[in-house]
Amino acid sequence: MQQLIADIRAAAGRGLDPGTTARLVADRLAPHLGPDDLLTPEQRLGDPARYRQHLVHAEADGSFSVVALVWLPGQQTPIHDHVAWCVAGVHRGQESELRYRLVPDGPTARLEFTEAAVSPQGSVAAFAPPGDIHLVRNAGPGTALSIHVYGADIARLTTSIRRTYHLPAGPGPAIGGM
Repeated sequence: MQQLIADIRAAAGRGLDPGTTARLVADRLAPHLGPDDLLTPEQRLGDPARYRQHLVHAEADGSFSVVALVWLPGQQTPIHDHVAWCVAGVHRGQESELRYRLVPDGPTARLEFTEAAVSPQGSVAAFAPPGDIHLVRNAGPGTALSIHVYGADIARLTTSIRRTYHLPAGPGPAIGGM
């Protein structure tokens, strides 16, 4: 984990725009995914009630955080966006994702489905606001583990979610059909 943190620090510390930073961090995260010793046994523990977040590292200056997420079968996030750039890498299992964009619709707004993605072990995705609206789910039969790197101090904020969306969304695949 220390080498991963050093690699992220080198990429995030370059002072580049959020999208470029996220892509550079994604390139640094990918080679670290998969080994059994990346996470401690405690960081691999799930929660039957909801997906579980384990803070692995928060950079002292608040510039980034590393979080391990544990997803039991069927667990998912609400539709949400993020407070900062984000990189997610699948360490074990697979994750399914529905992506959306916010569409102004007169005095209101709605979500428009843009794509579905299934990310197997080793996959890495990079996002930067705006345009980072999604729902993530473990649609597989076993536990999924993912490593998320956020361009924010999650130790202080406690979450990377900026906003959850409860707007009409569609058309798109049924959530169970991912």
